[in-house]
Amino acid sequence: MCKDSNKKPYYITTAIAYASGKPHIGNTYEAVLADAIARFKREEGYDVFFQTGTDEHGQKIEEKAAAAGITPKEFVDQAAGQIKTIWDLMNTSYDKFIRTTDPDHEAQVQKIFKKLYDQGDIYKGYYEGLYCTPCESFFTESQLVDGKCPDCGREVKPAKEEAYFFRMSKYADRLIQHINENPDFIQPVSRKNEMMNNFLLPGLQDLCVSRTTFTWGIPVTFDPRHVTYVWLDALTNYITGIGYDCDGNNSDQFAKLWPADLHLIGKDIIRFHTIYWPIFLMALNVPLPKQVFGHPWLLQGEGKMSKSKGNVLYADTLVDFFGVDAVRYFVLHEMPFDNDGIISWELMVERMNSDLANILGNLVNRTISMSNKYFDGVVRDGGITDEFDEDLKAVVLEEVKKVSEKMEKLRVADAITSIFNIFRRSNKYIDETAPWTLAKDEASKARLETVLYNLTEAITIGASLLASFMPETSAKILSQLNTTKRELPQMNEFGLYPSGNKVTDKPEILFARMDMKEVMEKVEAMHTAAEGATEEKESQEDDGIDIEAKAEIEYEDFAKLQFQVGEIIACEAVAKSKKLLCSKVKIGSQVKQIVSGIKAHYSPEEMVGKKVMVVVNLKPAKLAGVLSEGMLLCAEDAQGNLSLMVPEKAMPSGAEIC
Repeated sequence: MCKDSNKKPYYITTAIAYASGKPHIGNTYEAVLADAIARFKREEGYDVFFQTGTDEHGQKIEEKAAAAGITPKEFVDQAAGQIKTIWDLMNTSYDKFIRTTDPDHEAQVQKIFKKLYDQGDIYKGYYEGLYCTPCESFFTESQLVDGKCPDCGREVKPAKEEAYFFRMSKYADRLIQHINENPDFIQPVSRKNEMMNNFLLPGLQDLCVSRTTFTWGIPVTFDPRHVTYVWLDALTNYITGIGYDCDGNNSDQFAKLWPADLHLIGKDIIRFHTIYWPIFLMALNVPLPKQVFGHPWLLQGEGKMSKSKGNVLYADTLVDFFGVDAVRYFVLHEMPFDNDGIISWELMVERMNSDLANILGNLVNRTISMSNKYFDGVVRDGGITDEFDEDLKAVVLEEVKKVSEKMEKLRVADAITSIFNIFRRSNKYIDETAPWTLAKDEASKARLETVLYNLTEAITIGASLLASFMPETSAKILSQLNTTKRELPQMNEFGLYPSGNKVTDKPEILFARMDMKEVMEKVEAMHTAAEGATEEKESQEDDGIDIEAKAEIEYEDFAKLQFQVGEIIACEAVAKSKKLLCSKVKIGSQVKQIVSGIKAHYSPEEMVGKKVMVVVNLKPAKLAGVLSEGMLLCAEDAQGNLSLMVPEKAMPSGAEIC
């Protein structure tokens, strides 16, 4: 349920993270960005509901689980746990972490699919195209870039399969009208223009919404050979997570929160959220979200972060070096509104020293130290002002106004810049008023009191504003000033810090300066250690494993065995068996049925089409009541992982192995 029925609700979501592995700092940025917006909306008095989570179905996960020798559910349990741990590490204040394997979500997806089918929006056909497994997307030849996936640059493979399709064109004109009548629906504007000109106006193709070549997905209830394809499953989390019911029995929470105020997503999935998702909602007769914001990428150097490129930075690694709030500051401050941002170790150290240690940390430390040195920590307004005071106050109040204006437009980096302008102006104020000079003259005591009071008040306002972006740092500063966080409406007035209050007598260093050379040496050592571990693992693998030797045989014994190449044309799990798969294997003009104990390592779907090595003259035997007429050859490592033996080069079925 929502937390405060007397406040205006605000529902914000991130895209759910794909549970195929550990999220890098570019993925993590989105969760931190959403958190900053959610926190600021709470400061503005909204009853915020912030939802994030994980997308856990699909072929890529099925394959990764098989490679790891575990079930897909075990795999996504681990991955979701890792993602949630990083979100928690970065101090994100989400209200719900949804998983697409949650039973209530899966049940609603099945009902949604059936409803859309019954009303004629979904129909059965077949798909033939070029498929990218990592992106889980089909492409035409003309959409490829240098013959590869236009999104990730990896290889694509021809694929043809029976599938259900959604009639996208049925709702295209209605969506175009909605976008034209709601100019803020897609932000930034550049993303809206891209969607209109590249996809909607040229005409929409019907969308594939089911798959049969893998099983790790939500089954279609009336045709269980099919599983629901990723986008119809993943996108609906935004409504299932708050109590949508396809039968019309929606929760009170759904009635209060929907339509969502903001879907915060990466620019690479803007098409799915501004075309597919609105059309699904139209078909369900559900209102559209108020706004979809496609944020830019955080790049490492000049390229998008990719594990295959080896240029990935992870949040927990950066936190070990710089701390949580320093990492939050960097990713929020360095990301422009509609252009990609750059992250590097060198830039992080530079910001740590210039912005955090110098502009902010040094300001707080100097101010508290001077209050202790000159007045035993007591801060009071001496009432003696001059022109520098008025300018300081004007800048502080103007920047407070700008922060709210920038956040209303989701210009988070600009909002943080305004906050740090308060700290910059405060540092300048110290230079202008020279408290150390005033302290030499007893007649200037009241003026010195006023200067230190104004500094303390400016820092209090700046630290209060900082709470949405660097919550731990904000709390530390306010604690050292012996005051509480100022509410937003109270920041429109300068001078509310209690005169006569006493600051801490032991100011804490908020951010220590870092030596660039030392940091880069540590980074190099970290990379070297990681490479060494990889090389050691590869070396251990290259050394091979020893197994117990069997008795020697004569060539005549070996010659009795007949080995041939077979092509698996069908495969299914053996009923009442946790280990066995039954394959139909074409060997020349014959088809043999072979039962193998490899279910933990291969799904039936990924077996089909493989060329394998077969012992074809093994005496038939029954396994779990099923006749087996041969044996598939596999390799097994020390951990019990199996790999089918396949020909290195393309060979016809029936080719002799000798």
